[in-house]
Amino acid sequence: MTAAVPEELDGSRADRAIAAMWDVSRAQARKTIDAGKAERGGVALRPSDRVAVGDELAVAIEVNRVTVEAEDIAFGVAYEDDDVIVVDKPAGLVVHPGAGHSSGTLANGLLARFDAAGELGPDRRWGIIHRLDRDTSGLLIVAKTPGAQATLQDALRARKISRRYLTLVVGQFDSATGTIEAPIGRDPTNPTRMAVTSAGRPARTHYRVSAAWDDQEVSLLAVELETGRTHQIRVHLQAIDHPVVGDRVYGPRRPVSGDPGRTWLHAVGLEFAHPSRSTSVVVEASVPEDLARSLEQLGPPNRGVIPG
Repeated sequence: MTAAVPEELDGSRADRAIAAMWDVSRAQARKTIDAGKAERGGVALRPSDRVAVGDELAVAIEVNRVTVEAEDIAFGVAYEDDDVIVVDKPAGLVVHPGAGHSSGTLANGLLARFDAAGELGPDRRWGIIHRLDRDTSGLLIVAKTPGAQATLQDALRARKISRRYLTLVVGQFDSATGTIEAPIGRDPTNPTRMAVTSAGRPARTHYRVSAAWDDQEVSLLAVELETGRTHQIRVHLQAIDHPVVGDRVYGPRRPVSGDPGRTWLHAVGLEFAHPSRSTSVVVEASVPEDLARSLEQLGPPNRGVIPG
């Protein structure tokens, strides 16, 4: 079986990546590698080797494949042509099937709505190029052909896909713009979380303050990712003491104004080179109703404006 390393596993050890990609135990992944049954580019892997997004791994491993059936799943489509779809994902929707999530995912919905999705799953991950956390809403790129998928994965790895977000965070900023550059990896004290750690992978996040509510101690940021580590925006903003409002993992431990009941993070814009045409695709997403309501409840900002 072959599959490309997804963005969320970029920089992971080979044993962890294989375990996650084929939904097996870490021990089974190591056993497969030790037996010489896992390769990258025709070269046998070692458990400690690091893999990169887009790497094609060839693995001979016994798996209990989760059957993913087509389901009528609600999600928006912000753009579509013969090669690519840009999904507008609602909050609460899991992107990829896996342990505990064999149904009710975006992949199930793609299978129901687009014939091409069946040709790109499961090892090609149904054409899904990158991911959004369950509670993050907004734009997500999905390829409709193997060629488009390979081209878009190369663009993602080369950091040629622009991804823009809006997020409401705790606190005020002295400067209108900034860049957070700090490595992100597994939290050594809690492997289910990510953290800024010297053993992590390089990560860079740019932000600009769009609006601020001084009396309520929150700010609205426009954020652009230069890299795409797991939970990058949430971890980076927590690291500079401006956690994302509503984030139950990395967020504030006290009640905060504007909390919509979920992570206040929305993927609002995408720009990328079309995989088969000499044009750029630019897609924008409006803020969903729950986040718009939270801004209305805050009232007019003391400084700045709320984008479009």
